[in-house]
Amino acid sequence: MTKKPLSLALIICTGLLLILYPAPPALALKKTLVFKGGPAGGNFQQVAEAIEAYPEIKTLPTLSVTAQPSAGSLENLREVHAGQADFGLVYSGHAYLGRNGLLQDDSNTYDKVLAVAALYGAPAQLVVRKGSGIKSVKDLKGKRVGIGSPGSGAFANCELFFRHLGVWDTIIPVHIGYNEVALAFANKQLDAFWLFTASPSSAITMAAKTGKIDLLNLDAEARASGFYKKYPYFIPRTLPAGTYRGVQHDTRSFQDSTLWVAGAEVPDEAVYSLLAAIYDKKGLRYMGQQHPALKDMAPRSGAKGLVIPMHPGATRFWKEKGLL
Repeated sequence: MTKKPLSLALIICTGLLLILYPAPPALALKKTLVFKGGPAGGNFQQVAEAIEAYPEIKTLPTLSVTAQPSAGSLENLREVHAGQADFGLVYSGHAYLGRNGLLQDDSNTYDKVLAVAALYGAPAQLVVRKGSGIKSVKDLKGKRVGIGSPGSGAFANCELFFRHLGVWDTIIPVHIGYNEVALAFANKQLDAFWLFTASPSSAITMAAKTGKIDLLNLDAEARASGFYKKYPYFIPRTLPAGTYRGVQHDTRSFQDSTLWVAGAEVPDEAVYSLLAAIYDKKGLRYMGQQHPALKDMAPRSGAKGLVIPMHPGATRFWKEKGLL
């Protein structure tokens, strides 16, 4: 008869102990945060996977990061806004247009997407065969052009630029991702392909190994058409001679910045902790080893030129660094 009251007393005491003395952080369940990257083989996905794999982040006691592939910038913008992802990589222009309801064929306002850091510049790169006679974007009329996957930043920026020049409806668009585009080009299924990604691109490097390539000067057409005035978040960029095999001339183009963004509901401490891990000397050295474009990552540039509001966790971090 005394066993039941005794068991009940033990349960009550155990509950009180758990309330008064919660489990230490090391025993608490980690919160897993989803980081949306991009298509397989692209720089967005490489960055997301690098952050996931960074040992200093893996040892954080209260959170972990899992990198997931996506179509790219626009898909990341929408999923972070909807709370389907915690972090993502988004081009600065898409973040700005999305926040203000100005995206092509999409008047929704994506105001739950907040800036964490500016990572690196991504230039437009339009690849053709050497000796093809294609000297400008307007020469692509009737040509098969790889333009990136739907939902990707490459596709969106290609459509934006080509529409601005009045050639979008004259090409034969081929939706194809980073991993497949070099092979399709080598097999002559494409006359040209467009990438909007960090340089050097592994896809272009691969294409240059299978045949002679050239890059078009996109800056000249951007300037002559008023592209920079209409879309001021793009800036000129030069790809040095020798960036790709066989391209022995500097190539003028334009670029946008790649933003690391977070959803408004992501805890401030989580954003702060990840920034603190990545933006110390060890973290920056690690990121620079993952891709040449990431060698330019630095605290002084992380909080510069952001075109959307900053996440409170990021604001705290950059203020402590004296960079806001």
